[in-house]
Amino acid sequence: MAMSGGVDSSVAAALLKKSGADVIGVFMKFWSEPGNNNLTKGWNRCCSPDSEKRARQVAKILNIPFYVIRLEKEFKKRIVDYFLKEHKTGLTPNPCVICNKEIKFGLLLKKALALDADFIATGHYARLKKTKDGFHLLRSKDKDKDQSYFLWQLDQKQLGHVLFPIENYTRAEVEKLAKKFKLPFSGVRKSQEICFVPDTVEDFLKRHIKTKPGPVAEQVHCGAKKIIGQHQGLWFYTIGQRKGMGLSGGPYYVLNKDLKKNILIVTKNEKDLYRKELIVKNVSWISGKKPKLPLKVEAKIRYRSGLASATIYKIRNAKYKILFNRPQRAITPGQSVVFCRGQEVVGGGIIC
Repeated sequence: MAMSGGVDSSVAAALLKKSGADVIGVFMKFWSEPGNNNLTKGWNRCCSPDSEKRARQVAKILNIPFYVIRLEKEFKKRIVDYFLKEHKTGLTPNPCVICNKEIKFGLLLKKALALDADFIATGHYARLKKTKDGFHLLRSKDKDKDQSYFLWQLDQKQLGHVLFPIENYTRAEVEKLAKKFKLPFSGVRKSQEICFVPDTVEDFLKRHIKTKPGPVAEQVHCGAKKIIGQHQGLWFYTIGQRKGMGLSGGPYYVLNKDLKKNILIVTKNEKDLYRKELIVKNVSWISGKKPKLPLKVEAKIRYRSGLASATIYKIRNAKYKILFNRPQRAITPGQSVVFCRGQEVVGGGIIC
């Protein structure tokens, strides 16, 4: 059981123990940025000493073994370095998607199987269903907490060794169970931020990536552009961003990035942000089989966006085109787009 010290994984552990499973609690330690003690006391938000203390306390209450696995080097290389590398190319990556594939359901699963465990369990709000066709990933019962978006890169082999003990509960029901099991979570709030970023993404990037000033151009009529300011580096901005550009006469929205000319393109017209199609790469199908295309789906272009009706078309070089029925706001290269059919998550890819 992957235990973060949070209420979700702790209740998941309690439910597993109650079901009669032989449970081993595991707390993973990830990389944290050195020299920022004034921000988060120098700890990764996911695995602070307070989090470890709560996880140990829960393991003691449940009377299960508890271990700490140190993954700082692997996390830095596979997650943080990836995050910085993608930003350097002007993209806006989602590190949580990669962390689930590489760390939680990658390295941790490998270690668990080496220890003769049958499954790894997490506190994700997502559901699994097994049929004669294999394993199916379903969206959570709790629509506000659904985390299936972050799991689209998992394959059949991984899903065959995964349990989501709180899959049939809402967050409100989980909090009630925590009280019922007498777990120590009064006043503990779940963070929604990137765990290794102690302040803001912009400040974090400025500490790790050098500035590269260039012009800011406003898109005006007929595609013409006029220079209205200077940016400090394209990697400090994301599509749809409105604040933090220091431009007078706005509001302005980040519309695009010209990587070759190092130009940040902005607009005053928010309607310019809406697009009906995107190109996607690194597509993964959870079933392991490519579906017959074109395929009608509901697509989600970021974690907090709603599902939108769309059709998937195959194009060249292992890429696909997603055509939406209605324009979507601020389609952002580097983010994940996830495909659903009904309650099932059928796959996803990286917006390019």
